[in-house]
Amino acid sequence: MTFKAAESLAEQIARHVGRQIVTGDLVEGERIQELRIAKELNVSRGSVREALLILERRHLINIYPRRGAVVAEMSAQQIKSLFEVITLLLTLIARRAADNWRQSDVESFTSLVEHMQALAREGDIEGFYEGSFSFFRMAYRFAMNPYIEEMLEDLQPALQRSYYLALHTNKRELQEAHGFFKGILEAILMRKGEQAALLVDDFCRHLRNLVLDSLARMKQIELAWAQRSRR
Repeated sequence: MTFKAAESLAEQIARHVGRQIVTGDLVEGERIQELRIAKELNVSRGSVREALLILERRHLINIYPRRGAVVAEMSAQQIKSLFEVITLLLTLIARRAADNWRQSDVESFTSLVEHMQALAREGDIEGFYEGSFSFFRMAYRFAMNPYIEEMLEDLQPALQRSYYLALHTNKRELQEAHGFFKGILEAILMRKGEQAALLVDDFCRHLRNLVLDSLARMKQIELAWAQRSRR
């Protein structure tokens, strides 16, 4: 594991464990073993406990008395609730971005969207996934509201977990997702804030439905395996 010096140790541990949850290496209901993580990363259990508190704040785990930390469930209702909040925040940012962008902002956004188009053509799920979150993270500053930025940062890991599930069950979604990003950027650059907000709303609704479909299929597979193992 490679740590970034600019981050606290607990934050680095949280990112490491969080990535395992996002990618499905740690599944819902699985217990997070403090001692195993401490030995694996050669860190103290105290640092691991701090990291687990960060992960709880980011909605990736639940911490229970006497039971410890457990990977949070992904339920249909939780996904609907998550996207309800995410949509409100991102549509606000789209409107602010349309009002506040400057010429110096354009190149970084257009270059990223062009790069995402190439990633979609190549079927590079991991790269496209990272580019998607870079797009929105770059736009955070246009909110000009530190509370909104903080809320989005804390919600982002749960959204990444959902997005990762959706993209990995339907690779064809890359091209469609790129179309949304391209349209959102074009509306912002034309200073059409309401149009950009509507496109963000459409994208979030589309992604929410995709995640719900992917989750339903995953649950069906898990149920089938469970039934087969009991025979």
